[in-house]
Amino acid sequence: MGSVKNILDAKGYSIFSVESTITVYQAIELMCEKNIGGLLIVDNGKLAGIFTERDYARKLILKGKSSRETLIGELMTPNPFTVNTQSSIEECMQIMSDRHFRHLPVVDDGKLMGMISIGDVVRQVINDQKSIIEHLQQYIAQ
Repeated sequence: MGSVKNILDAKGYSIFSVESTITVYQAIELMCEKNIGGLLIVDNGKLAGIFTERDYARKLILKGKSSRETLIGELMTPNPFTVNTQSSIEECMQIMSDRHFRHLPVVDDGKLMGMISIGDVVRQVINDQKSIIEHLQQYIAQ
C-alpha cells in the first residue's frame, strides 16, 4: 500500500486553516464553502489544533453555546495527533480506527503539509486494490 504522500500528491497540498480567534460561525461558513469536515487551527505559523464537525456537534450544540459568540479556540482539539508524508496508509487506518479520528494533519519536520481524511484513506486503499487486481489479471493472461 501507499503512503500519505501518495494521497497528498493525488488530492493536492491545499491547507484550509484559520486562527483560533475567529468565531465558530466563521469556521463553519468556511467549511461549508470548501465542502470540508475539518479545519486546521494555525496560530503564529504553527499548528495549534483541529476543529471538526464532530467538535461542533459535541462541544457547541450539546452545550448550548452560540456559534456567533464562541471562538474556535475554545472548541478546537489542541495539539492534534499528526502523521507525516512517509506514514503508511496502514498506519493511518490504525490511528483513525483506534482513536476514532476522521482527520489527520500531516506535518513534516515541523512544517504543515496538509490534512487527510478517512475518505482520502479509503480512496487510496481502493485505488491500490484496483492496481493489484489489474496486475494480477495481466499476469494470469500471459
